[in-house]
Amino acid sequence: MAKSSRNLWTQKVVEGEVKSTAKGNVWTFEKLSAVAKRTAGEIKKSDDIRRNLSGTQMRGKVLGIDPSLRGTGLSIIESMPDGTLRYVESLTVKNGSDTTMPQCLARIFKETSEIIRRHRPICAAIEQTVYVQNFKTALILGSSRGAAIAAAASENLEVFDYPPLRIKQAVIGYGRASKEQVARSVAALVAGAGVLPTDESDASGAAIAHIYTRKS
Repeated sequence: MAKSSRNLWTQKVVEGEVKSTAKGNVWTFEKLSAVAKRTAGEIKKSDDIRRNLSGTQMRGKVLGIDPSLRGTGLSIIESMPDGTLRYVESLTVKNGSDTTMPQCLARIFKETSEIIRRHRPICAAIEQTVYVQNFKTALILGSSRGAAIAAAASENLEVFDYPPLRIKQAVIGYGRASKEQVARSVAALVAGAGVLPTDESDASGAAIAHIYTRKS
C-alpha cells in the first residue's frame, strides 16, 4: 500500500532526513521532530484501533454471571474456531427466603467456584449493577456480585463487567429488550442452549457480550 505524503514526511523527520537551519518563529528541526513524533504516535494509535476492530472473534469458554442474592445465574458459553457459539452448562443458584444473607453469599461463592472447576473457562463476564435508589437493595446486589467475583478471582480468572444495556445490544441489538426477548435470542445464537430460565439467559448474555466485544 502506497504511503501518504503525510506518512512519508513523518518518517523522514523521525529518521532525521529533514534538516532545518531556520531561526526565529519558524519551524526548526526540533519543532518538526516533536510534531513528527506526536503524529507518528497518533498514526500508530489509529492503526492499533483498526487492528482491534478488525481482529477475529475470541475463542474459548467464557463464564457469564448474572448476580442476585436469591437467584444468581451462571452460564458457560464456548466460542468455537468457526465463530459459532456452543452451550456448555448453565444453572441458577437459588437461595430461599429462609436462607440468611451470609449463607446465600457462601452458596454463590461455592457454586461459582465449582462450575469454573468443571469447565475451566478462560475468563468471566458479569453484569454490572444498575443504579438503584434503595440503599439496602444496592448493598445486597453488591454483595452478590462480590461473592461471584471473589470465586472467579480465587480460580485465577480475569473478570470483565458489562452494563445491562450493552449486553442486550450484543445479544439482540436493542438495549431495551425484555428478558423474554433476550432468552429467545440466546436460544437462536447459541447451539444447544434452548430457551433458558431468565437468570441463566441473562448470564449467557454477559458471556456473549464479552465474546463479541473482545478480539484475539
